[in-house]
Amino acid sequence: MTKSVYLADEAAMVEFGGKLGQLAEGGEVIFLEGDLGMGKTTLSRGMLRGFGHQGSVKSPTYTLVEPYEVADRTIYHFDLYRLGDPEELEYLGIRDYFSDQAVCLIEWPDRGAGVLPECDFQLTITLQDRGRRVNWQVNTEKGQRLADKLEQTLPESA
Repeated sequence: MTKSVYLADEAAMVEFGGKLGQLAEGGEVIFLEGDLGMGKTTLSRGMLRGFGHQGSVKSPTYTLVEPYEVADRTIYHFDLYRLGDPEELEYLGIRDYFSDQAVCLIEWPDRGAGVLPECDFQLTITLQDRGRRVNWQVNTEKGQRLADKLEQTLPESA
């Protein structure tokens, strides 16, 4: 079952991402989907702040992945937009990034189809009025736990 929330502006997107970061247990694979300019990196920045990251957050558009060490876990922020072929992920040692302590945020996951593991929590961002609609879908028990905690923090009208 898909759930969603309306976010009116960039600050709301960062705040929502912060909630997700605070609620994540570790080990989640989170897919971030949406057209260019929808706010995937903004949402990732909020999540990283929610995990406790204090520094800047840059889009890994050219590096494909940016690691962040926060407390007892590592967050890997992937942007696969410029990936030519999913098999290129094997050259990155993609399987080494996924562990019980790491959280993997993956923008443009469709570009890594067939190589990426199943995601726990899938977010899709679309334009709505002047803001964004963020829909989420869970695919695993770990994703369901995150969704349940998230839904408890949102207003009824979300």
